[in-house]
Amino acid sequence: MSKPVLVIGGGIAGIQASLDLADQGIKVYLVEKLPSIGGKMARLDKTFPTLDCASCILTPKMVSVARHPNIELLTYSEVVEVKGSAGDFNVKVLKKPRYVDEDKCIGCGECITKCPSKVPDEFNMGMSQRKAIYFLFPQAVPLKATIDREHCFYFTKNICRVCEKFCPTKAINFEQKPETLELNVASIIIATGYELMDPRIAPTYGYGKYSNVYASLEFERLVSSTGPTGGEIMRRSDNKHPRSIAFIQCVCSRDVKINPNCSAFCCMASVKHAILAKEHLPEVDCTIFYMDLRAFGKGYQEFYNRAMKEFGIKFIRAKPAKIEEDSETKDLIITYEDTFTGVKKTMKTEMVVLAVGIKPVYPEALPLTIGEDGYIRLKNPSIDPVATTIDGVYVVGVAEGAKDIPDSVIQAGSAAIKASILAGGVIYERST
Repeated sequence: MSKPVLVIGGGIAGIQASLDLADQGIKVYLVEKLPSIGGKMARLDKTFPTLDCASCILTPKMVSVARHPNIELLTYSEVVEVKGSAGDFNVKVLKKPRYVDEDKCIGCGECITKCPSKVPDEFNMGMSQRKAIYFLFPQAVPLKATIDREHCFYFTKNICRVCEKFCPTKAINFEQKPETLELNVASIIIATGYELMDPRIAPTYGYGKYSNVYASLEFERLVSSTGPTGGEIMRRSDNKHPRSIAFIQCVCSRDVKINPNCSAFCCMASVKHAILAKEHLPEVDCTIFYMDLRAFGKGYQEFYNRAMKEFGIKFIRAKPAKIEEDSETKDLIITYEDTFTGVKKTMKTEMVVLAVGIKPVYPEALPLTIGEDGYIRLKNPSIDPVATTIDGVYVVGVAEGAKDIPDSVIQAGSAAIKASILAGGVIYERST
């Protein structure tokens, strides 16, 4: 008999670790704080260096998690307490109320169409609106509606309840309460991922001040067919297609005053963004400002070469000093010093995309050791690259250190093997 394993975080790393464990006959509790699994990868349009559709890779894995008999999916939930030791952890999980009965909800969306309350959509980085009752995104797993208590008219003004009236299965339940679940698990895998730094910390780039300055994840949503503009790259200021775009690297990263760490995937992500911009708008002029272009992964150097030779993307080795706005056209003027020549220059562009640094997220319920770099410290990074300083607790993905999707998936598989030893699993035969 095997004991269960707890996986905290439902991004690609947590999903992969859960599936690898479940296929060994081990029960998995997958806890995700948002209403759906998918993590940051769910917001991506394509992945580098192959430019494969991100959803085409991720969605089947999400569905496999939902259908796997050995995985219990606990979305909209958070780990609030962990006690015990390796092989015998006692965990308390707070399951937040959706105010929707998950067993009754069929994901029809009728409640959403009738809801009168509109709020900024965080999945689209606030560039579109959603309703107070919503799906996190169209391919959400589970596809169950969630009521945003802070913006629901019933909770804020004691009026409305339109969703309750039109729900065909009577799934709306305004009386739903938080629920605390107590789990006993053999091991814990942390896959809590990261958050973007706030680019307003670097005010010289004008994010939040100039309408046509975007964060990298905002641009990712712009080029996505499921994004706020349906895949149309349009400027905030006038809804026109930009004729030139500048991509600036290392914003809020590799800076001793803000964040000294490299975020690992930003260079290739910006190359991808420039290529996607050229695919959407063949005539657009794309320039990438970089300090050092880090193309360290498999196929990444070829990807960089392809960007230059096939798509004509320009690369300038410089850290821009400031960005100013032309008040009439809303175009942006970048001041920089070319590090090869030492000459101060300016360049005018119609849109700027900032490759913003990242910071790790980790569960506060665990007494983890955090390194000087802000990431979860490993017991021995040289020979055991997933084990934390707590026996039986493993960490995967960006919570351990900045990395791309393939490295996160590899690390997830490694942690699953380690956790399965404590859990005592057997090979699971998936039925066809």
